Amino acid sequence: METSAKCPFSGSESKSAEVVGRRLKAMEGVEYVRDYESARAILLDKSLLQAGAGADRVDVSDPEKTPVFFLDGAPHRQKRANIARFFTQKAINERYQAIIDRETSRLLGQLRRDGKARLDIISFELTVAVAANIVGLTNSDVPRMARRLARILAATSYRKRASLQRLKIGLGKTVSALGFYARDVLPALRARRQEPADDLLSELIAKRAPLKTIMIECMTYAAAGMVTTREFIVMAAWHLFDNPELRADFLAGDEARQFAILNEILRIEPIASVLMRRSRGAPGGDVTYGLDIRAVNTDEEAVGACPASVDPERPEKTRSNGAFLSFGAGAHHCPGKQVALHETRIFIDALLRVPGVRLERAPEVGWSEALMSYELRDAVVACDRA
Repeated sequence: METSAKCPFSGSESKSAEVVGRRLKAMEGVEYVRDYESARAILLDKSLLQAGAGADRVDVSDPEKTPVFFLDGAPHRQKRANIARFFTQKAINERYQAIIDRETSRLLGQLRRDGKARLDIISFELTVAVAANIVGLTNSDVPRMARRLARILAATSYRKRASLQRLKIGLGKTVSALGFYARDVLPALRARRQEPADDLLSELIAKRAPLKTIMIECMTYAAAGMVTTREFIVMAAWHLFDNPELRADFLAGDEARQFAILNEILRIEPIASVLMRRSRGAPGGDVTYGLDIRAVNTDEEAVGACPASVDPERPEKTRSNGAFLSFGAGAHHCPGKQVALHETRIFIDALLRVPGVRLERAPEVGWSEALMSYELRDAVVACDRA
């Protein structure tokens, strides 16, 4: 049992556990795994295939026309090798650092002028700017593109609303999707056909990928690179605003210490609640595994004492990488891990140093059925006006 006398940073327990526990439903025919060693072994098993998000219904007969998320084996390794350069430390230093610094300065400058801002909105603009550069969606206005993507990717909880409301929301999503295609994707495609760049769109054009594949790849990066990092930023900021001791430790720490704190927050607040894998031709029939990442990341046998609390010294104590399975493992591990951690650390460090900054309204915790992930909305940060 954990006690505040024994565990570091008391009060740093999960803020999303209640919603996830209530909204995450067990799926029929899925074998759930909740201990760390078993989950890690499944993720490292090269004989297992990607599952979830409709992976079992995707035609993978032509790997060149199949988004990397849905591929396995040699085709997956080849595509991952082709995009690996976008996620290296060198790319962060030489390419994304300037974007992160520019957008952080712009967004926090606007916060100073206005005196308050919606944290989920400004953090999304940051993540859109960075991921858009990787994809090649750089020929349109970032804030407007962020608003379009936010509407497209909003949770589908509107199903419980009245028919007229559902129709209105559905039409809004359709209009936003058409706007994203016409105002963000097409201008970028036209520009890269004339002058290719070092980005995903240029590669897809060179390989004559169909428009459907291009759109799926764009939306995959939007969900995986923009949405998840937004939730990470808002959740990490929420913890640091609510826990003065943890906040002071973060601001006083060097880069390694700040990364350790962020990894610990993500460990107890994983964005992806469940990772799915499936067997192929197993004795007795195929098996689908659901890895309960929240349970796995708090398995005391693996993560040590006080598994539900933030402990920045946990990596040293457990001789681990600190993230445990928050970013997955094996062939399908999150390629953008370092980019997400880097932009989150820089933005939050700068945000917490804004004069008089405070969390005026805590976020509402919602749920995305499509991503099996919590969503944080309507958090308001306020500060002394410039």
